[in-house]
Amino acid sequence: MTTTTRAQDAAHNTIPVSVITTCYGRNRHLYNLLASLAQGSVRPREVVIVNDDAEAERLADYDLNIIKIATTTATEHGLTSSASFDIGRNRNLGAACASYEAMIFLDVDCIVAYDFIDGLYDKLQTYPDALLMGQPRYLTRPLTDDEGSQLQQGKLAAALDKLSVFNPYRDNFTQHRNDNVDANIKKTQDYGSFWSLCFAIMRHQFERIGGFDTGYVGYGAEDTDFAFMARALDIDFYLTNDVVYHQQHSVYRPPLNHLDSIVINANRFYDKWQHWPMAGWLVEFVQLGLIDWQEAQTVPIEILRQPSSAEIDAAHCPDAPYV
Repeated sequence: MTTTTRAQDAAHNTIPVSVITTCYGRNRHLYNLLASLAQGSVRPREVVIVNDDAEAERLADYDLNIIKIATTTATEHGLTSSASFDIGRNRNLGAACASYEAMIFLDVDCIVAYDFIDGLYDKLQTYPDALLMGQPRYLTRPLTDDEGSQLQQGKLAAALDKLSVFNPYRDNFTQHRNDNVDANIKKTQDYGSFWSLCFAIMRHQFERIGGFDTGYVGYGAEDTDFAFMARALDIDFYLTNDVVYHQQHSVYRPPLNHLDSIVINANRFYDKWQHWPMAGWLVEFVQLGLIDWQEAQTVPIEILRQPSSAEIDAAHCPDAPYV
């Protein structure tokens, strides 16, 4: 980076990184994400949004360089696409349109902590050949309109920790670690713990991986596949303590509403890696008599029956912070 560029970055409080997100029908979450990016300790040089329905007038409210790309633009980049929302394909599209080597991918239901972009970007400069994942915390309820306004004014940051919890089933950073290691980052061999909610990678490594495998459909396994490809290529994987807050929305436990795509994607994943992903959900589907599956099997899973509307309704958790 030249002295002139550094001076410009300091003046505009930006750093040369592309933030990439994609959504449809989740614009309330999107606007909260943008508010947090605009109020951070530094701002990304650009925010690439793959989205069809965000309001241009609202996007102009944020002090960010926003590049909005329609999902139908995918065909121009060799990515066959329909009008339906496909998160893996859209992430690939966002990366193809990004201007910078350093890329941070965020799900639309993230709110970034004040120093998230600065911290994760700095670690990516230290580990430019690695895959880095941030630390999620989970809001226990949706933000109110008033809290959304506070977020846009940069006045909510201190309250977000109190409004959120860790997922106890994930590997989390704690504020006090007793071992003699860097408390801000740790290398792991557990590639199965990768979640594409919040991660950073340099373009050359994203392209080595081949982006997200668009053979996965709908919901499930595409991010684990991405991480397994990184492992196959000997790309190091690090967890970092850079926090994002996951905006609360309703979930299904188990995700019966995604049964078809989970089975299709589990079969594809096993065919590719000889390993069954999403085993916890598959076990629950077995217990409900929806599929016949065991971890040692080598043949594709077949759906025995579809869940009833009553079963799907019973699995709905409107107030759960995480799946």
